Amino acid sequence: MTKSELISKKIMDPETLSKALAVWKFMGKKIVFTNGCFDLLHLGHIDYLSKARDLGHVLIVGVNTDDSVKRLNKGINRPITNQISRATIIASLFFVDAVVLFDQDTPYELIKLVQPNVLVKGSDYKPEEIVGYDVVMANKGEIITIDFLEGYSTTSIEQKIRGNQ
Repeated sequence: MTKSELISKKIMDPETLSKALAVWKFMGKKIVFTNGCFDLLHLGHIDYLSKARDLGHVLIVGVNTDDSVKRLNKGINRPITNQISRATIIASLFFVDAVVLFDQDTPYELIKLVQPNVLVKGSDYKPEEIVGYDVVMANKGEIITIDFLEGYSTTSIEQKIRGNQ
């Protein structure tokens, strides 16, 4: 199998993810879930995702579809890169085990499917305000927040490219 095929295999639909989850859970793996737009992958994303992976054995990343990003009102030019590009780049990271695109405004349904042992978001959220908190806590899981790497954000990169900074 080529490296490109290995990367593509990590991008899963919910049905394929369900099968992979059954295997990982049977093997006793600790499942970590996080989500985001991941538009213009930067050092802050790498720091965040690698720290998320350190919290368990398997890292599943939910990636907003293009339509979902637009509904988040991140700006008229967002997403900058399309969902296939964003999902493929995230899947190419060696510490990411699965990537799933989701079109809803929140990853709630995906979190219900995954039933992660650990749900991770940035520290700009209070744990009890994180989407999926109820699902994870009902299964005696953990909610962990990770500090963002200072000085790195897609918005600041976009502004710099446009000469607004």
